[in-house]
Amino acid sequence: MRRTGQNLYWVVVAALAAMTLAGCNKGQQPGAAPGGGQPPAEVGVVRVSPQTVTLSNELPGRTTPYAIAEIRPQVGGIVLQRAFTEGSDVKAGQMLYQIDPATFQNTYESAKAALASAEANLETVRLKAERYKDLVAIKAVSPQDYDDAVASLKQAEATVAGDKASMETARINLAYTHVASPISGRIGKSTVTQGALVTASQTTALTTVQQLDPIYVDVTQSSADLLQLRRDLESGALKRAGEAAVVGLKFEDGTPYAQEGKLTFTDVTVDATTGSVTLRAVFPNPKHELLPGMFVRAQLVRGERDQSIVVPQQAVSRDTKGQAVVMLAHDDGSFEQRVIKTGAAIGDKWLVTSGLQAGEQVIVEGLQRLRPGVKIKPVPAGAASAPAAAGRPAAGR
Repeated sequence: MRRTGQNLYWVVVAALAAMTLAGCNKGQQPGAAPGGGQPPAEVGVVRVSPQTVTLSNELPGRTTPYAIAEIRPQVGGIVLQRAFTEGSDVKAGQMLYQIDPATFQNTYESAKAALASAEANLETVRLKAERYKDLVAIKAVSPQDYDDAVASLKQAEATVAGDKASMETARINLAYTHVASPISGRIGKSTVTQGALVTASQTTALTTVQQLDPIYVDVTQSSADLLQLRRDLESGALKRAGEAAVVGLKFEDGTPYAQEGKLTFTDVTVDATTGSVTLRAVFPNPKHELLPGMFVRAQLVRGERDQSIVVPQQAVSRDTKGQAVVMLAHDDGSFEQRVIKTGAAIGDKWLVTSGLQAGEQVIVEGLQRLRPGVKIKPVPAGAASAPAAAGRPAAGR
């Protein structure tokens, strides 16, 4: 009986101790600071500092061949041979088609013979005119005979000149039976086959050759933006960047093009239907990644702006009025919401035109921890700890 009473005593003591410990744990929530207060919430901030930024425009554009040649026959005849592979690269002067040269060869030989006959006749007439010149001096022939000899000489010279021109025309036409490429580039599909009849200067091209390296990119910019850029440069709000003529390029899917281009031309006429001006840039295209007619986006450097303030885009949100706002952190643990005005996007940042001063701290991490009355602890962005998982049940429960 005595042993049973002692065991009951120790059971009661243990139960009272457990109840006391549970009451103590209930009075202090997990994550609470000693004395019952919440610890300050850590937020990542960036300190605003003026800097020089390069402003650029991203404009839509299309690729255009650097040079394009539509191949048409200069003489008519039957196509005997097509001497290229469709879609291949060709060199300037390379033969593309062979037109039947028989008729033109015959014409050339005939013109050549006529010239030889005229030159032989010219030699005879020249000798006669020279003899008459000596004879007329001693009055062995009449002046009229001498004048006729001189006139015959001039006529023979003119005949030789005309026959030379005819022979050159025949030679050119014979050479035109070899249809050659005037430029180097990539050739397209052929519209005729072997055995087809073609005519001189026909409207339908036999094929097309396009020079793709380098290649042009034509982009459009609104005349209002162009005018504003000039005003900003004149007023000093912007200054010209050292590489203002450099142009970047992105493919339609947003992938950047590895090569940089140069701005070479700005049109002097505004399109009446769109109110835009055409700008032309030239890009190296050694791998032929850019093909004519592709849609691209070009990045043109506008200029540089000194003493500019930029903030990460993740720090900027919109209020119910649609205004851009950021959260500012103060060293005393408080925070405030500030309305700002943003300009152009520069990479992953916004250019701030008003609303922020140098030295202020903009919250970029831990925005979800901000609540009315909560104290914060500003730390450099990237150093803020993850929020405590208060009230999370222990593993295994």
